This record gives sequence, structure tokens and C-alpha cells, in this order.
Amino acid sequence: MTPGRGLILAAPSSGAGKTTVTLGLLRALRDRGMAVRGAKSGPDYIDPRFHEAASGQPCPNLDAWAMSPARLAQLAAGPGLLLAEGAMGLFDGAPPEGRGASADLARHLGLPVVLVVDARSMSQSVAPLVAGFACYDPDVEIAGVILNRVGSARHEAMLRRALAPLGLPVLGALPRAAGIAQPSRHLGLVQAGEHDDLEAFLGTAAQLAAAHVDLDALAALARPLPAAPDLALPPPPAQVIALAEDRAFAFAYPHMIEGWRAAGAEIRPFSPLADDPLPEAGMIFLPGGYPELHAATLAAGRNFLPGLRAAAARGTAIHGECGGYMVLGDGLVDAGGTRHAMAGLLRLETSFAARRLHLGYRSLAAAEGPFAGHWAGHEFHYATTLRAEGRPLFAAADAEGAALPPMGLCEGAVTGSFAHVIAPLPEGVPKADRPV
Repeated sequence: MTPGRGLILAAPSSGAGKTTVTLGLLRALRDRGMAVRGAKSGPDYIDPRFHEAASGQPCPNLDAWAMSPARLAQLAAGPGLLLAEGAMGLFDGAPPEGRGASADLARHLGLPVVLVVDARSMSQSVAPLVAGFACYDPDVEIAGVILNRVGSARHEAMLRRALAPLGLPVLGALPRAAGIAQPSRHLGLVQAGEHDDLEAFLGTAAQLAAAHVDLDALAALARPLPAAPDLALPPPPAQVIALAEDRAFAFAYPHMIEGWRAAGAEIRPFSPLADDPLPEAGMIFLPGGYPELHAATLAAGRNFLPGLRAAAARGTAIHGECGGYMVLGDGLVDAGGTRHAMAGLLRLETSFAARRLHLGYRSLAAAEGPFAGHWAGHEFHYATTLRAEGRPLFAAADAEGAALPPMGLCEGAVTGSFAHVIAPLPEGVPKADRPV
């Protein structure tokens, strides 16, 4: 198999439109018959599903904070052209030094960066901006520029003239375009499966990319991806795993599920929203998602919550992450203030009536449960905990190693927390103490 090649698509800051640019490029290259696939830097559940829709290929998360360089290389490996979309600004990462930034991903994989610049409010000032990024770190190569949200042909000419002395190729200039903004909600974009007309959106983005970006020049900048190492993965938490999978429980990392499958586990998906009977399994895994938007449906189902209670009574291991954790509690209060009774397997009450952002990388340590040991994770939710009683699951620390209050709860074989587990803790990340 011919080794794949790759590029990083990054921006000076969030909000530059790099997701829409990336999606347009993926679909435009696919439409030309090129083998192309996407990847997403950092802990993101939503953008990768859009990448998959645009390219027709799986999209891994490549998290340079939570994953070892060997794991990054393993997940990035594959045929064709890999376009890895960065997160936030190119050098923005976790405190204190910015570990996990898109620049880290470029360094680990040895890939050049194409800088997507939002040019809507600048002209000649684009040159010092790009020059600063190009010169900031000699280990991060800025190989080209895509100008986004350009106002007119005259505006484009001014931008190109300002950039010409830098000697960096301007690969394209995308105009401001109405109708391709993506809808959002409190955790980010609406999921790909909920987009009213995803194919029309991707088609429009692809037409813009094909008309205004030199796709051949873009592809020619890509460099070979590092060889995939023979890396042993953690054993699965059970040989048969029942996986909740629908719009309420959509935030499972594919690399985690595929890693379990590669290690010999059988994954049995089921839909709580469809009130599917729970599959027989050694462990039931409830990922995060948007259960607060579907709490009434989940509470009214004949199979889901009763099935969880029956499985817990049999001693089946059950683990919930974020939204799945809230469903394992006694009750969930939706944004309108209505309380919905949940599974009642953990002494937990949560609410979206009073929202508060909880965000950041987490170093986790557990003495029991399916994630015993040291793990890297991430927390991102707006739920307020009204009550949490019982034995904690994880000791936790933030990205700088500062101790945090314990996370999650254990009750028999039922465990859960707001943390999304990403990977075994890599070297260089401070360990949280194991809970006593």
C-alpha cells in the first residue's frame, strides 16, 4: 500500500472558517476522484462527523495533549491525502505551554501547515500576521495560505500584493458566501445527522473550494505520513460491549470503540431513543451527547431505563460519560426546568436550568471500574450538579497538574463521570493521585 500524505489546516484564531474550508476541500478533492480523508485536532465530537460526510472516510481525532506520538502516528496512518483540521489558533493549546495545540500535531507528524486567514477585516495587515506565524517556530512550517471571506476581486488583489514579498504560496481566496454558515447549539455545531440539508451545504462548500483554491497546488504541499507503529492498545473493558448510539448518545470516540474491536471485543450498538431492548453484554457503555434534549423520551421508554436497572441488578458493568453519566443518576432537569426521572443507579441530580460551562483537559486516575489506571480525558458541558453522593470514581487534575475535586461516582458495577476518556495518559502529562 502506498503511504499516505498529509497537511494540517490551521488558522490564527478560532472563528476563521477553517471547518467550512476543510469540508469544502475534502468534498472538492473527493469529487475529483482523489483518495482523501479528514482528521480533527483535539477533543471534538462534532466536526469529525462532518469530515466523514464530506470525504466518505472515517475521521479520527488526533489529540496531541492526550495521546502519545506513537498513537497519533497510528491513527493518522492510511492511504491517500489526509487533511487534518486544527482547533482554535495554530499555537493555542492547554496551559501553561500550549501542549496539544495544532502546532504540536504538526511537529509530531512532521506535516506542513496551510494557514487559513479570515481576511474580511484587513488588507495589507495580512502580511505581518502571516509573517509572524511563519517565523514564530522553525519546527512548524507554514507552507501556504488560504484567504477566507474575501470581499471582492480588488480586495483579493490587495491581499495577494501584500503577501507576495513573503514568498509563501497563496493557494486560494474564498469569497464571503451567504448560506453556508452552520447552525449551532450550546456544545458547538449541530450534529451532522441533524443538518437540514447536509449534502447541499457540502456541495456549495465544494463548489467554492474548487472555483477559488488551487487544489493541485494544495495537494502537492503534502508530506508523507509517519509509518504506523506496532502499538499495543489497552485491553477492552469487556468482551461484549453494548453501545448506546443515537442522537442522544453520539459522543463516543471512534478510536476508542475501534480499539476495543481491534482487541477482540464485540460491539453491540442499540438506540435508547428508539427504545431498543438492551443487548446482552459484559458492559453497557453510555457515551455523552444530548440526553437533555431527549429526556422526556428517554424517561418514557419501556426498555431503556428499566433495562439499565435490570442489568445493574444482575451485576453487569455500566459506565456513563457526561450525558450518559447524567442518565445514570436519579434525575435530570432540562433547560425549561422540568425534572425527568432517570435510571436511579447513582445518587446524582443534574440540571440545565442553570447552566455553567465546565471545560478543560483532565488527568484521571481510578482504582476500579472499566477505566482503572491513569487516563487522559476532557470535560466539556454546561450541566450543573445539584447533588452527587457516593464513592468517587476518578481522582482528577487539570492540564497544569493542579488537583481538582474527585470526578464521578461508583455504585457497585455502575460507574460514571463528566469526563470523556481519550487515551492512556501519555508521558509528560502530570498524573492525578489514585483515590483512596
